[in-house]
Amino acid sequence: MPAVSKGDGMRGLAVFISDIRNCKSKEAEIKRINKELANIRSKFKGDKALDGYSKKKYVCKLLFIFLLGHDIDFGHMEAVNLLSSNRYTEKQIGYLFISVLVNSNSELIRLINNAIKNDLASRNPTFMGLALHCIANVGSREMAEAFAGEIPKILVAGDTMDSVKQSAALCLLRLYRTSPDFVPMGDWTSRVVHLLNDQHLGVVTAATSLITTLAQKNPEEFKTSVSLAVSRLSRIVTSASTDLQDYTYYFVPAPWLSVKLLRLLQCYPPPDAAVRGRLTECLETILNKAQEPPKSKKVQHSNAKNAVLFEAISLIIHHDSEPNLLVRACNQLGQFLQHRETNLRYLALESMCTLASSEFSHEAVKTHIETVINALKTERDVSVRQRAVDLLYAMCDRSNAQQIVAEMLNYLETADYSIREEIVLKVAILAEKYAVDYTWYVDTILNLIRIAGDYVSEEVWYRVIQIVINRDDVQGYAAKTVFEALQAPACHENLVKVGGYILGEFGNLIAGDPRSSPLIQFNLLHSKFHLCSVPTRALLLSTYIKFVNLFPEIKTTIQDVLRSDSQLKNADVELQQRAVEYLRLSTIASTDILATVLEEMPPFPERESSILAKLKKKKGPGTVTDLEDIKKERNSDMNGGTESTPVNASTASTPSPSADLLGLGAAPVTSSAPPPSSTGSLLVDVFSDSASVVAPLAPGSEDNFARFVCKNNGVLFENQLLQIGLKSEFRQNLGRMFIFYGNKTSTQFLNFTPTLICSDELKSNILDLTEPLDMQIAVYALITVCQMHK
Repeated sequence: MPAVSKGDGMRGLAVFISDIRNCKSKEAEIKRINKELANIRSKFKGDKALDGYSKKKYVCKLLFIFLLGHDIDFGHMEAVNLLSSNRYTEKQIGYLFISVLVNSNSELIRLINNAIKNDLASRNPTFMGLALHCIANVGSREMAEAFAGEIPKILVAGDTMDSVKQSAALCLLRLYRTSPDFVPMGDWTSRVVHLLNDQHLGVVTAATSLITTLAQKNPEEFKTSVSLAVSRLSRIVTSASTDLQDYTYYFVPAPWLSVKLLRLLQCYPPPDAAVRGRLTECLETILNKAQEPPKSKKVQHSNAKNAVLFEAISLIIHHDSEPNLLVRACNQLGQFLQHRETNLRYLALESMCTLASSEFSHEAVKTHIETVINALKTERDVSVRQRAVDLLYAMCDRSNAQQIVAEMLNYLETADYSIREEIVLKVAILAEKYAVDYTWYVDTILNLIRIAGDYVSEEVWYRVIQIVINRDDVQGYAAKTVFEALQAPACHENLVKVGGYILGEFGNLIAGDPRSSPLIQFNLLHSKFHLCSVPTRALLLSTYIKFVNLFPEIKTTIQDVLRSDSQLKNADVELQQRAVEYLRLSTIASTDILATVLEEMPPFPERESSILAKLKKKKGPGTVTDLEDIKKERNSDMNGGTESTPVNASTASTPSPSADLLGLGAAPVTSSAPPPSSTGSLLVDVFSDSASVVAPLAPGSEDNFARFVCKNNGVLFENQLLQIGLKSEFRQNLGRMFIFYGNKTSTQFLNFTPTLICSDELKSNILDLTEPLDMQIAVYALITVCQMHK
């Protein structure tokens, strides 16, 4: 950039700024500004033409006044005129004024675009840089439409200077982010990729930012960047800090470029063997350098070093294919859990949450459970404590569920109010998911209500009632436990709701004990009646009429309560109507009719639990359900896998990741060496190199096929990568089958080709209508029409 001469100091501007700073009051400042505005306006409207220096000075004053918060409604044309100057300082001030004050709807935008085109065509690197900076700063759709086709040519031109290439790459990135439809992919895309090999690291850094953004929307166009990015990364991480002196930051070579290259690689799946080996060496080198003593005690050194390390760990987690690297990354993060820097502790906990979902590193993450629990108890920063809760939730499995749930319940008593509801949801999910003994589950939920009743949503206590009703072995224990809990002097209303429902259904199971006789149960519930809200009172009235059927000996007592003025003349129409109808029912109905109307609730149908959906809504998409899907393989042997209980929330006709709440109804994931199956010819290996090879079924997949004896819809096959759903329709001798392929990963499938394989006798009777698969969407459909002759 040309140096500014002494004559460009603009003494008048300096005097004006000094006057503004010396003003004693706001009124004095406004008075001085109005005086200057009047002077500038008169100069611009005067007959005498202003020279470039005067225009520049007055435009600078207008810009300063605008930055002070005052409106500027003139001077725009003078600024545009400065763009045609051949002096750098005048052109610079003109572009600066336009970048700050001119909006995309300005009438001057056409004149500005013409001036920019002239500067871009001038091949003067200084003027081209100013024009590109202006385009990027304004970033309007009009500018994108005018220059989106020109800037790529400047970027890939062989005679373009490095500084202009940097500006062009970042300018194109800005236009793509604001108006992607105006940036067409073309021949220049392959040439942009080769900028990763440029000798100037500034050009490589800018190009990497551009390619990363473009590859997220058009991965196929830029897949050749993977090998080039690995090659450049290898050269950086293996170089000494003295090799890249201009781009070494506190003894860390090119940290910003390293981070950008690692992020670019996260746009793609693991590369082929040759490139993967080199990438693995790079990642191992980064992990090794993290263990070395620091070369500087300054915080800038550790920040740069850790930035590269955490991005490398993110790439390792993204690939999820190298067990050794995953375990090493986990151990490295474990060292940060007790670091004195709060930000590092936070980032370590956050990264370990994702590591916990990998089958290769889950066990390694579990070794740090005591450290995480200690952080939950002692950490002063609430955001770090929240990440600790997330990590405990992620590392929980059947072996440590009771310990983690107990620790989360203990923490809940002193937890920050902003995260209590989330902790309640997670405790409820874990307790249900890993309940080997359902008496423990009942105790946990009741304890949860006692500790944080205000934060227990309806979904939680609905769920415990569903589970108790569907499991005969826990009904008596639940009734006894809830009866004892209600005897506390102060009970939360949610506990009264659970108690009223369970005792109304199963109070007879504990009525034989004199300490919980029917009358004592009724008096205990009724003592809470006047302290509850209207919906809870309505539930208790339903419990009372249930008691009439269960315990005829206290029928008179209950009728007296229902007959009281506080019920029959209640101001709330719902309570009044219930009292009148229940009283009439208990009076005129025979014993048989009462037993029929008030019989025990039947088991609830299998349905999706709403607790996980509520947690996902609170945490945001992609933070909860995705981890659950990935964990299905590891958790396929959890409780309830072969039982039809309320915990099994799978709906076979809905092939979505959240349909099976706990992974209890999903098909187990294909193992590395599944045993051959007699029905293996029905399912092809969707990831084999040869489409003609038929893969044997995963263990347990026979159960999925058995579903289709009675159902036309359902999940045919599922693992952590892919879900295959089947929907069929039949009319007389004609049948039609739809096969759905769902991508459950965050990585796009490449070259995905389904193939239909059937016996020779069926080929003549099948009309194959296969629609091309759109690789941009998450769910793919293959439609096959079959004609079946009886």
